Amino acid sequence: MLNEVTVTRYVTPLREGGSLPGLVEGDDLGAYVIKFASAGQGRKTLVAEVVCGELARRLGFRMPRLVTLALDPVLGLGEPEQQVQDLLRGSGGGNLGMDFLSGALGFDPLAFAVSPEEAGRIVWFDALVGNVDRSWRNPNLLVHRGDLWLIDHGATMIWHHNWPAAETSAARPYDASEHALARFAPDIAGAAAELAPHVTEELLAEVTAEIPDAWLADEPGFTDPDDLRRAYARPLLARAATVHERVTGIEERP
Repeated sequence: MLNEVTVTRYVTPLREGGSLPGLVEGDDLGAYVIKFASAGQGRKTLVAEVVCGELARRLGFRMPRLVTLALDPVLGLGEPEQQVQDLLRGSGGGNLGMDFLSGALGFDPLAFAVSPEEAGRIVWFDALVGNVDRSWRNPNLLVHRGDLWLIDHGATMIWHHNWPAAETSAARPYDASEHALARFAPDIAGAAAELAPHVTEELLAEVTAEIPDAWLADEPGFTDPDDLRRAYARPLLARAATVHERVTGIEERP
């Protein structure tokens, strides 16, 4: 399971995210971006963040460390903004935290160059998890100390919103025509050759084990959290071997 940190102070909302994440401080003296359990799609968004974030880290991508953030709703009593109060009051208990990268800049594809190899690895990973939220309009990439970091994977694995159709949904092609890195001639075939062999049943079991049981409880059609963990792993395992053949919208490199 992810390490647990207790929130000691809510600092400020972060306006960049549609679900109004915030900046908080923890009892370990760290600063975190908090994603609330009561926001947006609720716990499914948090599960997607954990699965994709922890898988990305194990595949060698730069990804801020994830923790669970224990939040006392009383922290919302002094907040002047009603929407923030509602999020804090409705998200008592476990929420998702991501290390705050101080000084990081939002990625601008017109200002930062990316090699075809790195672009290919990121596009391949986004195709694997079905990330629909890494476009040139909203890259969800940070530049920190000259390196690219991946963030925000809540809009991935859309098949987990309709489990009976998950197999069909996970088999769909991935349209990368508006991907933030499409202009850098991503070497997707090279990325597949490097990364796909590492996406194994064992690795996915390790990744899904990081999901807190509370975020998997009472899902219709599943007997227990471990049954649901296996359901998260199956589409990713099946997709890894051939998803590079189903990436559309990017011209092949000469």
